[in-house]
Amino acid sequence: MNVHERAPNCEPAAELTLERKLSRMPVRSGTLGPEVIEVGKLYRDTGCFTYDPGFTSTANCTSRITYIDGDEGVLLYRGYPIDQLAERSTFLEVCYLLLNGELPTTGQLDEFRGTINRHNMLHEQVTRFFTGFRRDAHPMAVMVGTVGALSAFYHDSTDINDPAQRAMASNRMIAKMPTIAAMAYKYSIGHPFIYPRNDLDFAANFMQMCFAIPCEPYKIDPILTRALDRIFILHADHEQNASTSTVRLAGSSGANPFACIASGIACLWGPAHGGANEAALNMLMEIGSVDRIPEYIKKAKDKSSGFRLMGFGHRVYKNYDPRAKVMQKTCHEVLNALGIKHDPVLEVAMELERIALQDEYFIDKKLYPNIDFYSGITLRALGFPMSMFTVLFAIARTVGWVAQWNEMIEDPEQRIGRPRQLYLGPAERNFVPMDQRS
Repeated sequence: MNVHERAPNCEPAAELTLERKLSRMPVRSGTLGPEVIEVGKLYRDTGCFTYDPGFTSTANCTSRITYIDGDEGVLLYRGYPIDQLAERSTFLEVCYLLLNGELPTTGQLDEFRGTINRHNMLHEQVTRFFTGFRRDAHPMAVMVGTVGALSAFYHDSTDINDPAQRAMASNRMIAKMPTIAAMAYKYSIGHPFIYPRNDLDFAANFMQMCFAIPCEPYKIDPILTRALDRIFILHADHEQNASTSTVRLAGSSGANPFACIASGIACLWGPAHGGANEAALNMLMEIGSVDRIPEYIKKAKDKSSGFRLMGFGHRVYKNYDPRAKVMQKTCHEVLNALGIKHDPVLEVAMELERIALQDEYFIDKKLYPNIDFYSGITLRALGFPMSMFTVLFAIARTVGWVAQWNEMIEDPEQRIGRPRQLYLGPAERNFVPMDQRS
């Protein structure tokens, strides 16, 4: 395949010749990142598809929302570096940014906050859903079922062709997801549901819905709620990952927004996606003490051991995950605020990180600590059980899913998703009657 230089008044293009069949494919450039070869007409021109398991070299859309440079360790929301947003912004401010493309003014943020507060309660009949689940049901199972059922209650926001209804559905999901999540948690421990409080900010409101009890007032700790707010910011969007791509694929069929977000939650539930912080925490607890780290480092280097260090390396980042640096600082702030001076799990994490960053094996393979390495410790310190870790991820990622879904609906190039395949099954054969089969 040859890539031709740009001629005067012409776009650059790649040419592929297969058995004398020529396909000339435009080369498109984005604001940042590598150029993209548009292969949409390849099958028409040559009779061939491309084969790309996991879509690791395939762009399935154009987007203006999030940019990642894995080699340099860069994550931008609408052009703003993630560390700046995590340190200087709030989650609702980031929600507004992802949805609208620009940071809000004071007036715009106040209006947006008011809109979210108006929608944070659930239809009272939805609360009856919870009693239909087993008490020991995983909260993510409850989330998938309940969010998918919202379209049965909010008929005035399911018309995807109406911008006003799309906006209402978007705001409803951002507002109601914490309420649903908190109810799933309360139901699992046998506590009464706690309703939202509009005088609290987003993270503080969620924590009081999870941890308040009717018989005494709930005390807000600003350090802890700020830490949770920062965690939500760090997880708000992450480009075309598995769950976001699932939301886009479901949305490409014209499915209602609640069904699309439910599909994203289902995908996020997978241990290779949203369950990574739980796996990292389990690993740190399994190691148990600093003196056992060399044993586990040795196992990680041995391919035949079947063991690998969780919380290191990333499918996209080949440098230090920019979110991990913020998460490490947040983790220490939480532990200090709670008076946890000597946490064995944190001590293991710190020493494991120190060794891994100096060990040639990890350096050569670019196995840097990622956000999951510290987030599990932090969430545990905040009081959340491991079964809630992925639920918290879903609360944060909802705004990213919604922003990506809205962008997809408005994209004039949007078509229903229809990946092709490389068929390896039997060729055509005739039906064999039962009495003739051997």
